Amino acid sequence: MPSPANPAILPPVVDIADIIRLVGEPSLDRARPYARNGSVLRIGWDPTKGLLTGTVQGNTAAPYHCRIDLVAQGSGRPLPVSSSCSCPVAFDCKHVAATLLRSNATRLQAEMTTARSSAEVDASTAMPAERKPLAGWKSSLSTLVGPVSKPGQNTPGRPGPGSTGAQHIATAMGLQFELRPAAPSRRNRWSVTGSAAASTAGTSAPAAGPYRLGVRPVTLNSKGNWVKGSLTWNTVSYQVNRLNLDPEQHRWFCQFAPLHRANGQVYFGQDNDWLYLDDFSSPLLWNLFDDAARLGIALVGTKKDAVISIGKHAAVSLDATGEGDSSLRLAAVLLIDEQPYPPLDAGTIGNHGVYAYRVSPATVTLAPVSTALTVEQSSLLRQRTAVVIPAPDVDEFMTEFYPRLRQAVSVRSPDNSVQFPQIQPPVLVLTAAYEPEHTLLLHWDWEYPQSPNAARLPLHAAQQAAGYRDAEAETTLLELATATLRPAAFQADAMLKGIDAAEFSEHSLPKIEKLDGVRVDVLGDRPDYRELTDPPELTISTVETDQRDWFDLGVMVTIGGRKVPFDNIFRALAKGKTKLLLVDNSYLSLDQPIFARLHQLIEEARALQEWETGLRISRYQAGLWSDFEDLAEDTEQAQSWRTAVTGLLELDAVEQTPLPRGLHATLRPYQLEGFNWLAFLWQHQLGGILADDMGLGKTLQALALIVHAKESAGQARSGPAGAKPDAQLPFLVVAPTSVVPNWLLEAARFAPGLKTAGITDTQGKSGVPLARTTAGTDVVITSYALFRLDFEAYQGQNWAGLILDEAQFVKNRTAKVHVYAKDLKVPFKLAITGTPMENNLMELWSLFAIVAPGLFPSPRKFTETYQRPIERGEDAALLAQLRRRIRPLMMRRTKDAVAKDLPAKQEQVLEVELGPKHKKIYETFLQRERQKLLGLIEDMDKNRFIVFRSLTLLRMLSLDASLVDPKYASVPSAKLEALYEQLEDVLAEGHRALIFSQFTSFLKKAAQRMDERGIPYCYLDGSTRRRAEVINGFKNGAAPVFLISLKAGGFGLNLTEADYVFLLDPWWNPATENQAVDRTHRIGQTRNVMVYRMIAKGTIEEKVMALKERKARLFDAVMDDDAMFSSALTADDIRGLLE
Repeated sequence: MPSPANPAILPPVVDIADIIRLVGEPSLDRARPYARNGSVLRIGWDPTKGLLTGTVQGNTAAPYHCRIDLVAQGSGRPLPVSSSCSCPVAFDCKHVAATLLRSNATRLQAEMTTARSSAEVDASTAMPAERKPLAGWKSSLSTLVGPVSKPGQNTPGRPGPGSTGAQHIATAMGLQFELRPAAPSRRNRWSVTGSAAASTAGTSAPAAGPYRLGVRPVTLNSKGNWVKGSLTWNTVSYQVNRLNLDPEQHRWFCQFAPLHRANGQVYFGQDNDWLYLDDFSSPLLWNLFDDAARLGIALVGTKKDAVISIGKHAAVSLDATGEGDSSLRLAAVLLIDEQPYPPLDAGTIGNHGVYAYRVSPATVTLAPVSTALTVEQSSLLRQRTAVVIPAPDVDEFMTEFYPRLRQAVSVRSPDNSVQFPQIQPPVLVLTAAYEPEHTLLLHWDWEYPQSPNAARLPLHAAQQAAGYRDAEAETTLLELATATLRPAAFQADAMLKGIDAAEFSEHSLPKIEKLDGVRVDVLGDRPDYRELTDPPELTISTVETDQRDWFDLGVMVTIGGRKVPFDNIFRALAKGKTKLLLVDNSYLSLDQPIFARLHQLIEEARALQEWETGLRISRYQAGLWSDFEDLAEDTEQAQSWRTAVTGLLELDAVEQTPLPRGLHATLRPYQLEGFNWLAFLWQHQLGGILADDMGLGKTLQALALIVHAKESAGQARSGPAGAKPDAQLPFLVVAPTSVVPNWLLEAARFAPGLKTAGITDTQGKSGVPLARTTAGTDVVITSYALFRLDFEAYQGQNWAGLILDEAQFVKNRTAKVHVYAKDLKVPFKLAITGTPMENNLMELWSLFAIVAPGLFPSPRKFTETYQRPIERGEDAALLAQLRRRIRPLMMRRTKDAVAKDLPAKQEQVLEVELGPKHKKIYETFLQRERQKLLGLIEDMDKNRFIVFRSLTLLRMLSLDASLVDPKYASVPSAKLEALYEQLEDVLAEGHRALIFSQFTSFLKKAAQRMDERGIPYCYLDGSTRRRAEVINGFKNGAAPVFLISLKAGGFGLNLTEADYVFLLDPWWNPATENQAVDRTHRIGQTRNVMVYRMIAKGTIEEKVMALKERKARLFDAVMDDDAMFSSALTADDIRGLLE
């Protein structure tokens, strides 16, 4: 017997009626042999989840696994609500029913005596449905061939024997039998049966009417007689000590009564002496009889000479005999252990057994049946007369009644006088109707060959449907078809369209056609669908267009030598389809890595176009082309495309350009590499960004390009359209105002042969037209402010190229200077900046929009595609893709990588503690500003000015309270005190220092303190008039200290004469601070550089440092490596500054 997963937890008892409602009676009938013969290998019960599990050995080598969900109900017995099985049927199958039956048997055999709640309704009392009366033999047989299913009928199987043992140690007990007249029964919630007085004849036959077989407990008295005494079924449970009963035998009787109550009876009423085996619905009765024999419990009648015996097997059948007049006679037969008994003198025990009696000698024989008795079989017992089919009706009987009759009861001809027709199994028919537009209609039904005209019946019969149906054969075929179609669902009717119709026709239909017992009828023309399974091969091509920077992009897909239109594939991919059906009835799977990647690249290429046109690619998109090449088996490129793109993708393959003779400088290896790259871009009219670290000589590399362009004047330049540059035209260099003089100095130093012109005023102010100023020049250098103010004049000139130095000045795409730089008509544009991105990725977009239009899509699409996912850290692969896109058009080298001979730079944070008064003032302002700002930062765009004003106020308070209000002039600045403590030692050792601050007011206080201490210094801020004179003064040794505002001197200066840098206040833009430090830590520096960052402890400056670190990681992630990063300054960042 199978054991539950946890032996300490016994499985539940489930009503047979509930099992029938779950799986149906046919499945229950097929389950009984499984429950009896040990096919249920294991059961498990988890009461906390209401989960019953079973392992059932079916017809395959591997057992099936079942799960049944049970819910508690008021009656106490759980209700099965759903099930699943690993067999082809998948749910509510015979394996589920076998598990439930075995669960019931396990529980009841475990000697539990408390299962006294609700149970199943006794099927023997269910009234058959009313039918139209029939005449003759048809009327007699109609009760046998009616609908098999009887709602509420109990049909459990018979389990195996138990194993309980006992010893006869006291008063012996017996089970007394008596055949008793039946009386009308009353069934309600509290009592089930009543009975007339017992027949005094004991086992003798009563005069007339149906009878019931009663049993009661008796004991053996001292005289050897079996007596009832005070024992009743209601009192037997507590009589063990008073009557000195055998404990083991007593336990058997205590099991007998509750098991009988499984039919719904909980109280025996007044007639509590007898229980009636006719009502004993549980097949475990036969296990009890086996135990009774082992325990020595006697089975006795009310007469001493009565013999009560238990047989092994009983069967109810119909015997058919041919008569001389060709009629056919049907008579009921009852066999117990192959011995015949008159059906008239017999009765049923539930639906799992029978009993027969004889008058002389007085005997009662009981026996189980192998399969549950149907209502039709039970009706054969006590049948008084045989049924005769007249000769003219025999054929009708054989064709119409016999097939259904043999399902209800065994029909045989012992003398072989009757030859029964061979019953052909049903045929499962699939009708496949092909209609236009790749539509396939499927319909399943049954064909019964022996029926008149080979009747076609619906797939699922109605519960009360008339006619012959072989339920077992149908189930077997349905299970087979269902398993063949998996994982697709089996449906009686279905309509398949497109790819579903093609796949079913090619893969499923041939399998179904091979099944035994299944036939496929095809209507219409069956298309020759076939799947293309060879790996796809891609060919990518570029074709020149009438637009200089754009090429048509062609994609061709070949599978197994067959060319597949790419437009169809792309549309299917765009709609999220996984398969594609072609016009020639072939189809292919799109769920392949090559198509997923191709779709992604095509979408990216389409997003870069701002107009509706065919698929195109810009020559600035060399990185995108490289991804296409990796995907394709072959590429076909326009010659101009190949020439331009190859060099961008393979920088090592860029042709080495001889250094121009007019360049008076020795280039380092990385500078020479940068010059060759710039020369390649110039030759092919491709823009780019030179983004080397600060201090690596970007200006020198740009001057080398200009000299090369001038010296190559008159030489043809092979471009996409075969154009030749006019090298006689001047280059326009736009730089910050403070850097314009440095360009003039660098040009005079390294390229003295160049004719340069520096623009210092607008045309209106100088009175000199721009055309006159630029005439005969090689390089014109102007500021961003003048370029913006006189843009029409600059637009009216012809230029060889545009060079934007410190190009972060045009990072704001909405600013006029950005728009003007983008709109200026020149054949070549170069952006120079050590910080191509300071705050967010849109700054990078802004630069490429100027130098490489078409590389990226519109700002909106770029934000959706790149900026938001990357700045939120959501997609590392997208970050790698972005870096591949910008790599061909941006060259960046760091000092750590290329300037290994550069002296070391050491950085140190000096934490400064505010004095008590200063700290109190700061905390007072902090609380006030925090309350004000927390309500404003949710709408940053609207309140940006107020927010940053408050933040600036707190930053100034961190430096010196008097910067906010002169009344705090007496409050000392701890930061200035700390600065001069450090400065005294630095100057005493002969070092020179740069001191930077964001706030000129604080810088002037520092200068005032210098004056008080007699320390010579140079001073530079935005208001300084003689800027070049001040810078040269420091470079020439006029003073050991240079006070510089971060905005005025944080870029464009070469101050390698200093080796100490003091940053008096932090800024959340790390690039700005790095630029300031790199004024001295750059090529030409021969000493180690020491950097001090002074931070006021416990103030907003500490939060600024943390925010700056996050923004630095954003820059590094895009420019230098794959580090993690955060977004630009947000409301959350500002909230963090105020905490």
